[in-house]
Amino acid sequence: MKFFSFYKHRNLFFMISGGLILLGIIALLINGVQLDIQFKGGAILKYSYVGELNSDSVADFVSQKLNRLVSAQETKDLTTGETRVALELSGEYGMSATEQTDLNTALATAFPDNQLTSVETSLVEPFFGKMFLTKGIIAVVLAMLLILVYEWITFRKIGGLSAGVCALAALFHDLLMVFFTCVIARIPIGDTFVAVALSIIGYSINDTIVIFDRVRENHRRLPKESIDVVADLSIRQSMMRSVNTNVAVTLAVGLIYVFAARASLDSIISFALPMLIGSISGCYSTLCLAGPLWVMWQKSKEKKHNAPAPAAA
Repeated sequence: MKFFSFYKHRNLFFMISGGLILLGIIALLINGVQLDIQFKGGAILKYSYVGELNSDSVADFVSQKLNRLVSAQETKDLTTGETRVALELSGEYGMSATEQTDLNTALATAFPDNQLTSVETSLVEPFFGKMFLTKGIIAVVLAMLLILVYEWITFRKIGGLSAGVCALAALFHDLLMVFFTCVIARIPIGDTFVAVALSIIGYSINDTIVIFDRVRENHRRLPKESIDVVADLSIRQSMMRSVNTNVAVTLAVGLIYVFAARASLDSIISFALPMLIGSISGCYSTLCLAGPLWVMWQKSKEKKHNAPAPAAA
């Protein structure tokens, strides 16, 4: 019986990943990166209102009053039907309680028919924002380095360094998919992104470790088989486990996203949507990228080892 070869179809998988990355880069050039309040400092003020309201007019009014760059976005709570406008104030400082009280009074005077009511305020100084961003990046990088060391030691009998590097390549692919999801969906990069990144790293590497463990066992059991046959066999043996796990995660996170979207819970949406895409990408990269990349590395080593020595002059 002829089985599907993940290694022989590696170019197809590389093209799919390359196309998705290219799409993400194009979206990045168009949309740019939006940093959340936790990472850049400033203030986010959310107001509920009634009737019809031009959010741009509100943003212009606040910008003129505070002499700061202000952007506005309208949201709606589908559960309560309450409409809201979120004002994002950029700058090197937040807002004092007195400033916010004065602003609320001014908004009530300028838009009396809309009954603007403050429902949520987020204030972060730029110093803390930069510190949170730096520590978040350090946490992600440190996690990936520890994974490299772990795989290097654990799978040293089948080329531990190659297994670790290929696992990191798959993880980096997953993080890119999560990042590009935030860019395309215009989800600000904040502490939620760091939580998603660390969750995806742990989830994806678990699947990859299972496959490399099967490779190690099959390589010991079938020493005469070529490395690509061993890798394909190991991936097939682990595939249903990875797929079933991913289906369970996708259903759970997907339901969370649907309910969060219906209730306009931005904080939950900013976690659920990237997590949903990241879990799917983690399953894909484990099955279609990590194994074939490792086989390519091993075949390259074998080719160099078997290459004839240069003739003596």
